[in-house]
Amino acid sequence: MVTEQFFELLLNFGAEWKVREVESSSETDEVDIYVEYIGTAKVYDYAPPRRWRHLDIVQYKTFINASLPRVKTLEGKVKTLFPPWADKNERHSYLFEKAVIEILLATMNQTQTMKLMRCSFDIVNRILHNASERGMERRKEEKGTIKRVGIDEKSFRKGHRYASILSDTEGGRVLEVEEHRTKKACGKLLEKGLTQEQRKEIEEISMDMWEWFRVAAEEKIPQAEIVHDKFHLIKYLNEAIDKVRRREVKEHEELKDSRYALLKNEENLTEKQRIKFELIRKANFEVSRAWEARENFKEIFKNKSLEESEIIFEEWHQAVKSSGINEVIKVAEMFANHLRGVLDAMISDVSNAIAERLNGKIQLLKSIGRGYRKFENFRSAILFFYGKPDLFPLNSQ
Repeated sequence: MVTEQFFELLLNFGAEWKVREVESSSETDEVDIYVEYIGTAKVYDYAPPRRWRHLDIVQYKTFINASLPRVKTLEGKVKTLFPPWADKNERHSYLFEKAVIEILLATMNQTQTMKLMRCSFDIVNRILHNASERGMERRKEEKGTIKRVGIDEKSFRKGHRYASILSDTEGGRVLEVEEHRTKKACGKLLEKGLTQEQRKEIEEISMDMWEWFRVAAEEKIPQAEIVHDKFHLIKYLNEAIDKVRRREVKEHEELKDSRYALLKNEENLTEKQRIKFELIRKANFEVSRAWEARENFKEIFKNKSLEESEIIFEEWHQAVKSSGINEVIKVAEMFANHLRGVLDAMISDVSNAIAERLNGKIQLLKSIGRGYRKFENFRSAILFFYGKPDLFPLNSQ
């Protein structure tokens, strides 16, 4: 009897529920706590017994067992009275769910969380999905203003499978993720990630030069200024540099294992990469001149005048065309065709650091998860870890 009273005090399920019995097994390392309803509602009958996973007691897995009472409503329908310790559709307690969420946030790894909580991967994955959706539902009630957003893409499977990602560039959080990067998908992304009132308040939207991003933005947020931010622009030039390197490496042995030496910012190079970089630059390969074109482009961002930036951009554009490096020329022509968005990026006060960090974090998430086969898993993981939603069940305090 002392044991039952102790667990009743510990669980604190309220006056309507009483711990009837406690059983333990050293063979299975499990504790089963049997709870019964003693409330005032007139019980019609009892549902079949259920078992919920709860927080472990010492080294023992702990389970709550109960037959939930059913009552008749005024309309004559039979209704199940659900317990205070768990959601009606789950077989784990709120406190167990809270612990799983906390460990997920700490480890960013579902497999590790599964091992630490001694449960199945499916349970951890289900909790992650449910917490993400709960957080997104609560976000709909937010009243704050969002003025600047960004749209980006991320591959989540081989074979050109993409997800479009909407982020709050000032809040440093992901707002929504949509499969594909078609016009329809981009439109849905903006509608789902922002309420109608929020869309009216957007002043600036940053993106790369993917056509459907621009079309969707002009249709759904017509008043917003479209900016092709520095992060995306430099990414295009980095891709061009790497294409030149891969072309030239077939003829120049010195270019082997030089990818990171050429793509990293100079101040971030390791000593070994710095030596490699200096050798390549002195050799005056086309890839060296492609790298210089990127560095010269970065200099344009130091100017705040739209007129001055346009003049310097045109000088840069002409210099690139004179270089004869087709990979870089192609990028420069694309910039010229989207000149207003490029110039807006050059004079914008908004830092692209948040966009870079989010992009890097999502890439890290892909690496930890070893890729995602299903879009639904990729979306839930991004929103769980980087959406900054309110994840925890209300009854887990």
